[in-house]
Amino acid sequence: MPLLSRMEVLRLKLETLPAPALRELCLRMGLDRYGNSSDVIKRILARSPSEPTVDAFIKDRYLAMIRERENLITASELRTELGKVKDFSWGIVQGLLDNKIQVQFVRNHVRYDDLIRDIKRHLHDEVTSYVICTWYNHWTTVLIEEYISQHRNVVPALKKVRGVDIFFDGQPFDLKTTYLPTGYRYSEAIANPKNLIVWLYENQGPQRFGADNRLFVVLWDSQNPADSWKLKRDFALIESRIDTFFDSQKVTREDEVVFSYQRKTYTAISKLLFIVK
Repeated sequence: MPLLSRMEVLRLKLETLPAPALRELCLRMGLDRYGNSSDVIKRILARSPSEPTVDAFIKDRYLAMIRERENLITASELRTELGKVKDFSWGIVQGLLDNKIQVQFVRNHVRYDDLIRDIKRHLHDEVTSYVICTWYNHWTTVLIEEYISQHRNVVPALKKVRGVDIFFDGQPFDLKTTYLPTGYRYSEAIANPKNLIVWLYENQGPQRFGADNRLFVVLWDSQNPADSWKLKRDFALIESRIDTFFDSQKVTREDEVVFSYQRKTYTAISKLLFIVK
């Protein structure tokens, strides 16, 4: 995705608003709130709303969504729960669980008691580890993305449209929090961050492929690489680096990357926030 114009970004911001939020914005602007989302967006744009007004409305709605989540569990309580994870071992390669169940259990057993015995003996621990790792990754990512989305220089997307999670410095980005890839040299990543960005685009799984603008948050424990997963809950360090990054960075054509995937060439705007312990 190339750099977008201010009008293109404003339209995209409106597209990321759920229909009820769009109608509420119409009411605030004294506009007719009826019709489908496309009609409502056209009506709003015809009024030429100021971007700060739209941004403030989105931020208010986003904070309301966070308050709703905190009715279930506060950020502080969630951090405590995430601290209870003692081991980070998937137990099985992501995406292969169903195949393993089919091949090793469903089709390999004809007697019920044998099936139950083998499930308890060989599958229970793997599934438990897999679910814990998935749970840990999900909720640490939620807290990191919520913190980024509340930064004064960031406007969050209330719903995902065209891969957009946030708007930063007038451009849309998909947020990706990950670890330094196994075997990728730390010195190379520091010296040539754009090469790492290209590597991350080109080594996506087919089911998760995307060529959208991306902001990669890459975590790395330089002393104990195997413990990099723990860094994802070191919120004091992460939040400090997030503030420094979004306070100082700008989006320019220098952030353009070109990469190849399955014999096709793509262009995107991408930035990398490297958090190292």
